[in-house]
Order: sequence, then C-alpha cells, then structure tokens
Amino acid sequence: MTITLIAAAAENNALGKDNQMIWRLPDDFKRFKQLTTGHYIIMGRKTLESMNGPLPNRTNVVITRQEDYTHQGCTIVNNLDDALAACPQNEEVFVIGGGEIYKQSIGKADKIELTRVLGIAPEADAYFPEFNHAEWNLTESVFHGKDEKHNLEFVFETWVRK
Repeated sequence: MTITLIAAAAENNALGKDNQMIWRLPDDFKRFKQLTTGHYIIMGRKTLESMNGPLPNRTNVVITRQEDYTHQGCTIVNNLDDALAACPQNEEVFVIGGGEIYKQSIGKADKIELTRVLGIAPEADAYFPEFNHAEWNLTESVFHGKDEKHNLEFVFETWVRK
C-alpha cells in the first residue's frame, strides 16, 4: 500500500477555519479529483461533513470516535489503523484530511501531494503537520501564478519519503 497525504496548505501550514477551506483554487480541485478518483480516500468525520457527503467515484473511509456514527456511501471506522485495514493493500490510498487525521498519518505516509499556497493564512484553526524535509525528496514542483480564476499563487509539490 502506498499512503499519500493530499492537502492544500499555506506557508504556515494553515489548512482551514471553522471546518472550511480558506481559499478557492479551481486548479487545485481539478488536481485533487484527477489524483484521487478511483481510489480509496481516508478522512475524518468533520471533513466528510464539510463536503456535504461522500466524494463520488472514490471509496470513502471515515474515521470518527463516535461509536454509533453512520453515513450512507461511507465505510466508518474508529481509528487510522482500522481505516488502513479497510483499504486494499496493493493500491495507493489518499488521506484527505483534516488536520488531526494528517497529524496521525504523516508518520505512516509514503508520499505527500501538497499544494503549497504562497503566503501566510492568518485565519486558521486547522494545520497540516510539520514534516522533516530531510526525510523526503521533492520530486515535482510546479508553480501556478495568479490568474482570472485564482487570486493566490501556489505550487503543486510532490514529496516522496526517502
């Protein structure tokens, strides 16, 4: 199994506030869809609820501490190990958030697909975890400037554990 974390985070690692993303980047959404379609995705309950339901054309695995939680179209588990056990062992699995789930899974990750939003997001309550760049190889870095659909600059980065 290849465990890939996929996120969009500011330079201070800010992910979101009040269970919502703090920017709208259509090309990031396109990349996310392209990379995750057809795969298992692991997320926390709050992330699922912020999306108004499971993502189509993916197997949605949701981690929650709530013992009786159910959601149509999702596999519900109570911890990261159970989430990983619910996924095929010979495929790439994507961890899509939120901050607490990223924190729990970064030590197990093989790859990080990070959209690094340039600048500091001052209003945030969820953060991507710090990771030691010396333990990872940056294998791809593609800059995306501001344009008519994007009011922020960002970089698509692919990190692979050494």
